[in-house]
Amino acid sequence: MRSTYKDSDVQLLLKDISGLVDPLSTEEREKRIQSGVHYCEMLPLEYKPSEKYMTTYKLAMANYAKSTADATAMISEKMYQKKGKNLVIVSLARAGIPIGILARRYILNKYNVNVKHYAISIIRDRGIDHNAMKYILDRHNPEDIQFLDGWIGKGAIFNELENALASYPKVDKSLAVVSDPANITQLCGTHEDILIPSACLNSTITGLISRTFLRNDIISQMDFHGAVFYENLVSEDKSNEYLDLIEACFDYKTENCEIVKGTPSREIIKEIQKIYEIDNVNFIKPGIGEATRVLLRRVPWKILINPQYEASDELAHVIQLAVEKGIPMEISKVNLGNYKVCGIIKKIADA
Repeated sequence: MRSTYKDSDVQLLLKDISGLVDPLSTEEREKRIQSGVHYCEMLPLEYKPSEKYMTTYKLAMANYAKSTADATAMISEKMYQKKGKNLVIVSLARAGIPIGILARRYILNKYNVNVKHYAISIIRDRGIDHNAMKYILDRHNPEDIQFLDGWIGKGAIFNELENALASYPKVDKSLAVVSDPANITQLCGTHEDILIPSACLNSTITGLISRTFLRNDIISQMDFHGAVFYENLVSEDKSNEYLDLIEACFDYKTENCEIVKGTPSREIIKEIQKIYEIDNVNFIKPGIGEATRVLLRRVPWKILINPQYEASDELAHVIQLAVEKGIPMEISKVNLGNYKVCGIIKKIADA
């Protein structure tokens, strides 16, 4: 799989399907998803950031690179203290990849240990890439594997991973994340809903690779899950610049510590469903990372904002995207807990 990442940073266990799949508009893709086509069988047209949106991204980098670096340092410490020098980082493509690279660099810089880092695909309702798992397990002890992602929204991928790993009893089922506002795991850098700047952009901050793809006519039983390399975006790529900027903010005096968990997100999600009359729980996307994804590649109904963060510049990119796309925003009628924002997908009546 081609990418703009350095070979030393990550090994992508993905099949390059560039040129084999025509991307669909957001509206067409949403109609197909809501009529029963699985999202992994299509690829979206990548949103091209406006000049104003890129200004909000640069603001996010200036203001929140340090908080992302601190949370990444914390989760790196937790993984290293848990697994030791034989740690194998397996990041979930694609949001987990920059975090996996940063964690690998942190451990190398602080402990002079060169841990192996793979990126593999896991897809909601389709499970993990078993060919990628076989590749890793042929080369490493199952006890040394640690899965890593960017953040937890409401825990769908967390649960998907746990279910998928039932076939691998010796593999650690835990998922490390930078941010866990859902209060699901202790293996996180923070329970705060922090702005991770890499959530602001699509492929131009994840090595120019697409989200992962799985369809029988293109991905055979012997293949890794697929992804596209966006060669046309090379001039706009910020992947390595982003990594270098976060790495420069690392505090190598960081020590592993327990972080107090708050209220689990289940009750918050139930209340959102009730108050906003949402039948499908998958339409609710809480947290900065998930709300951003909704705006970048789905058709949102509205954006709910936690009143405590109404004026926070952490939400500047979310607000800018919503303004550009004409999506209504409102102060949430539900106490969002640790979540600073929540995106809700629009139900398309004629799907």
